[in-house]
Amino acid sequence: MLVCIACEREEPMKREIPFTIYLPAETMVRHQSPRRVMGDPGQTERFALPNYIYLFVFWKQEDEWRIMAQEEWRLQDDDWKATRYTGPLMSEGDSIYSVTKRMNIMLVGNNVQGRTYAIASPVPLLTKFSESLGSIVTLDDVLDLKIDVSSQEIQDNLHNIYTTPYNYEVGGQYYGAFDNSVQYVVNLDLMLYHIASKVDIQWSVAEDKRINTADPSQAVRLTYMEARRLFNGWAYCFKPMRNTLPALPSSGYDIPDIVSPGDEGLWWEGRTYFYTIPYTVEGDPNYFPLQLRMGTNGSTEAEAQYYLTLKQQVNTSDVFVPWIRGVFNFNQPLEDKSETRTTP
Repeated sequence: MLVCIACEREEPMKREIPFTIYLPAETMVRHQSPRRVMGDPGQTERFALPNYIYLFVFWKQEDEWRIMAQEEWRLQDDDWKATRYTGPLMSEGDSIYSVTKRMNIMLVGNNVQGRTYAIASPVPLLTKFSESLGSIVTLDDVLDLKIDVSSQEIQDNLHNIYTTPYNYEVGGQYYGAFDNSVQYVVNLDLMLYHIASKVDIQWSVAEDKRINTADPSQAVRLTYMEARRLFNGWAYCFKPMRNTLPALPSSGYDIPDIVSPGDEGLWWEGRTYFYTIPYTVEGDPNYFPLQLRMGTNGSTEAEAQYYLTLKQQVNTSDVFVPWIRGVFNFNQPLEDKSETRTTP
């Protein structure tokens, strides 16, 4: 007698999976409160908690990564919890903000390999970006996603936009990877990081050059500074160190009046910071260029200005964007010239 044994077929199963997003924080201060940054004695920063989170979950099917789920979360500030971190993604005990929601994800059986990617922003990303979410099919589609940072709203919030770096590995694999072959319940945890670099600028004039009664023309004061040619276009979400331009732009997003003629308190010394998208120039790919326009002793825009291009050495395969610091000491009036400096 023949006995037929019916093998149970694995069917897709929708599971509700806890998904936790973490943001690094300097202190346990609530939304829009000042947070002092280590190494910055004179300034405090204000960060906005993200209200928009875009999530992408992929699974591996026949050696190809295919989209499994994508969601957009709308959050309130009170959804975020200030706490201390424990885990492998950053130092134990560091201050963080976290939010947990549950996602319905369709899993097949108990041998699913997956990857998760996320973007967090306090402002909605542009319409063109939102419309592109419906065309996401492959993993490369997600890794190549870009946002348009040319709008004033996005520029003002560059320091508040976080993503999952595509090349951050923990234990030899992408840190947003998961599989459910070992345990039935999958918990998805992601730490997000800035897509923009902090540029920290400090300047001072030698005390013996601040006043020169014998020859006032040789006295020095910095009376104008602006940042020029900052990245102004479509920037990678998940590959923050892969932004390139064909050449150093002749124009771009500028930050004028970092120091202006009326800022008497900053003529001889000061410190400021801003955030910008790091990029490299094709043909000179190892450096991130930053240009400052400066004037001394009350020179106006129409008069002679000093253009300093600071080239910060970078590695485009780095995981996290660099913190760029420029320290300038003036001991003579600036001339009408351009100069390029390369930092270590």
